[in-house]
Amino acid sequence: MHLWLRAAISSDLLLLVTEMVIIGVSLIVFLVLLCFFLGWMERKVAAFMEIRLGPNRVGPMGSMQIVADTVKLLFKEGLTPNASDKFLFNLAPGIMVVTSMLAVAPIAFAKNFQIWDVNIGVLYVSSISSMAVIGILMAGWSSSNKYSLIGAMRSGAQIVSYELSIGLSLISIVILSGSLQLSEIVESQANGWWLFKGHIPVIISFVIFVIASTAEINRAPFDLTEAEQELTGGFHTEYSGMKFAMFLLSEYINLFIVSAIAATIFLGGWMPLHIGTWASFNHIMDFIPSSIWFLGKTFFIIFIIMQFRWTFPRLRIDQLLNLEWKYLLPISMVNIIIVTAMAIFGWHF
Repeated sequence: MHLWLRAAISSDLLLLVTEMVIIGVSLIVFLVLLCFFLGWMERKVAAFMEIRLGPNRVGPMGSMQIVADTVKLLFKEGLTPNASDKFLFNLAPGIMVVTSMLAVAPIAFAKNFQIWDVNIGVLYVSSISSMAVIGILMAGWSSSNKYSLIGAMRSGAQIVSYELSIGLSLISIVILSGSLQLSEIVESQANGWWLFKGHIPVIISFVIFVIASTAEINRAPFDLTEAEQELTGGFHTEYSGMKFAMFLLSEYINLFIVSAIAATIFLGGWMPLHIGTWASFNHIMDFIPSSIWFLGKTFFIIFIIMQFRWTFPRLRIDQLLNLEWKYLLPISMVNIIIVTAMAIFGWHF
């Protein structure tokens, strides 16, 4: 694509702008279609866990149900409370969606298929994703609603807390691979995924990452920020129409991002399953397209996170913070010391 555009466009500035527009539009279309699918998948997983059919009337196997819901949101009136800070109230959903989309940039969807192969990919994703809390706090405060404000404050405490465990889990793989660049981390798993060749400490890091990421994106059983029984709708209580849809969009994008990062860091990303010197087995695995490997691993983790919602009861806010500060964080800190020793003495495969 770059070579074709270079032949058609002589100006470097115009070429750069054209490529950025193409990438931006393609990303928006992909993420919107992805959220349609994840919305349908969410309901099907819920039905599977509760032994029922789920959506099955609007379109084949209920596949058009999420489209009907989107059309409904499009035609709903977007109300703005009179007492709200209107500028911040309208800005908050945009911040949530933009920060979510920015975090997609360094993720490798397939071999040599990546928007931005930045050399600090792990740090970039961690930094950008942590900015989502600004949109949540902005939405809660600007709504001039006590339920929204309480939900936003809970979210601030929750996200800041669980970021520590997420960071330590990612650092364990950074230590073993010796790089912050996601493409290099994937390449380091050519002879085996870190989840397998990193022994028990990496398995612990993976489990902690999945748990902490579920809390980071405010999904059940960690959805204290929008607990319906207590806070009506939490930080987005006052939102309706497409502004509310933007919050849903950002939630599903964040779900995809944390699952994609877990697949990239721990499960080799687009890298096929290779086992040591098993040349024949490894050769067969190479026939499967790299994009299929990446999406398969990512949706496997998405399925696990979706199952949490229908498996565990919602925690109280004190239980949620106790889980992080008294259990996950101390375990992560001890685990990082063990991983460092593994890297120094070469105890991993």
